[in-house]
Order: sequence, then C-alpha cells, then structure tokens
Amino acid sequence: MDTQSLLVALLTTFAIATIGIVLLEPLLTGEARAEKRQATIVGGTTRKRAIEEAGNRRRQVADALKELDDRQKANKRLTLEQKFLQAGVSWTRKTYWLISIGCGLGLGLLMLVLFKQPLLAIGGLFVGAFGIPGWLLKRWAKKRQKKFLEEFPNAIEAIVRGIKSGLPLNDCIRLIANEAKEPLKAEFRYIVEAQQMGVSIADSIMKIYERIPLSEVNFFSIVIQIQAKSGGNLGEILLNLSKVIRDRKRLRDKVDAMSQEAKSSAAIIGALPAVVAGLTWLGSPDYIQLMWTTNAGLIGLGICVSIMAFGMFIMRKMINFDI
Repeated sequence: MDTQSLLVALLTTFAIATIGIVLLEPLLTGEARAEKRQATIVGGTTRKRAIEEAGNRRRQVADALKELDDRQKANKRLTLEQKFLQAGVSWTRKTYWLISIGCGLGLGLLMLVLFKQPLLAIGGLFVGAFGIPGWLLKRWAKKRQKKFLEEFPNAIEAIVRGIKSGLPLNDCIRLIANEAKEPLKAEFRYIVEAQQMGVSIADSIMKIYERIPLSEVNFFSIVIQIQAKSGGNLGEILLNLSKVIRDRKRLRDKVDAMSQEAKSSAAIIGALPAVVAGLTWLGSPDYIQLMWTTNAGLIGLGICVSIMAFGMFIMRKMINFDI
C-alpha cells in the first residue's frame, strides 16, 4: 500500500471516530439524561404552579359565592333603615311611624264613614298602619332597582371603554358618578366617597348590594373583588358581564310579555267580586248592605274575603317568575 492510500485511510478513520465521539458523548457523560431530568423538573414546576394558581382562583370564587349566599340570607332580615336606603327615601323611624299612624287613622275613618261598622274600621286601621307604608317602600325599592338595572349595563360598558383607553378603574367610576342617571349616579357617588374615606374599591362596590339587592350587582362586586386579589383582564371580564346582564334583562322581558295574558286574567278575576259588589250597591244599596249590617252577612263577607285573598295569593305565585 502506498503512502497516499495509507494517509486517506487514516484520515477517514479519524473522521469516523470523531463523529462517533460527538454523537455518543452525551450518552457516555450523562448530559442527555441530565437535560431530560432538568426539562422534567422545569415542566413539573410550571405545571404545579399552574395547578396552584387555578386552585387559588377556584378557592377565591368559592369564597366569593359563599359570601354572596350569606349576604342574600342576611338581606331577608331588613331593618327599617335598610328599607329606607333601598327605597331611596330620607325617612327616619319617627317619620315612618308618623306616616303609619296617619295612614291607619285615615283608612279607619274612611271605613267607618262608608260602612258604619267598628270592626271594619279597626281592620282598616291595622291595614293602613302596618300595610300601606311597607307596601309603598317595597314599591319604591322595586322601581328604583328597575331604573338602576336599565342603566347598569351602559355603566359597565363605559368602564370597559375607559379601561381600554388607559384610564384607571377609579377614574372610570368617578366619571359614572358625575355623568350617569339616577339612581346609578348616586350609588357610584357613594363608591367615590367611600374611597375618599379610605375604603378599598372592592369593599365599597360590595356595599352597593345593601341598597340595590340585585344579582347583577353581586356579579359586578364579585368580579371586582376577584380581580383585585388575583388580577386578570378586567376589561374583557366586565364586557362579558355586561352581555350577561343584557341577556338576563332580555329574557326577563320576554317572560313578562308571555305571562302578561295570565296576569291580566288574574287581575280581572280578582277585581270582579269588588266590581259586582260596587255596582250592586249603586243599584240596590238596601240589598247589599245586609253584608255588613247583619252578623250573618259579616261572617259571610269575612269568609268570602279570605277565600278571595287565598286565591289571589295562589294566582300571584303561579304567574310570577324569578329570573
């Protein structure tokens, strides 16, 4: 073999040996196993961290829902001051009781003048004193909640636009407190004033539920509370909340429209006995007066009124839907 062939063979052998060493070195030295072990550790740590974050978020949501349930249970036992706040009136206990006494005396005297029966006058006294003021507060509270709910999605969307344009949440709430319609304007003004007193924004928003006991307000307070603790895209979350509130309102309006026929029928059935009695009294007063001038008539009238009240209560439960 000549020198040139020997040199080529040596160079070829050296090249093959070099390539083999390069390829087999990670296996021989354990670098491949170390890299695989490091990747497993890093991946496991990342996965563990993601699981912990998801668990923390679920725990926060569970705590918020538990707090929501506690507030709803506490809301069933309202004081007079809370009823005044929900109705949006600046009454005191003294004012409430004076109005109750006035309503009771007025209705009792009216029943005494019309029917000349002390028992009916006493019944009118109790109904006027303990029924009419409470009914007025409930009616005003529902009317105020309805107005609030009509403007609430617009306010949330205004907050979303402000956040996307770079404004902080405090400035967005202050803008609504200055520009929105009542009662939304007053409620957000309470938030701004509470922040000026040192209350956190999440806690101040949660106070809205005491004056506006609506599920939509609870959703809003829970979103703000969770975002304040764990972070997240507040603009996107509030935008989804606004869509949910609008869908709930649309469904509620649809249910009201579909049940309107039943409500009209129930109102006609409930008013028919009173209308017939009034027309009979106009045509033949001596005939109908036996219902409240004799003992048998009073007993029959009491039984009829009780049966009608029970029937109206059943019809109300059948045609009212909570959404």
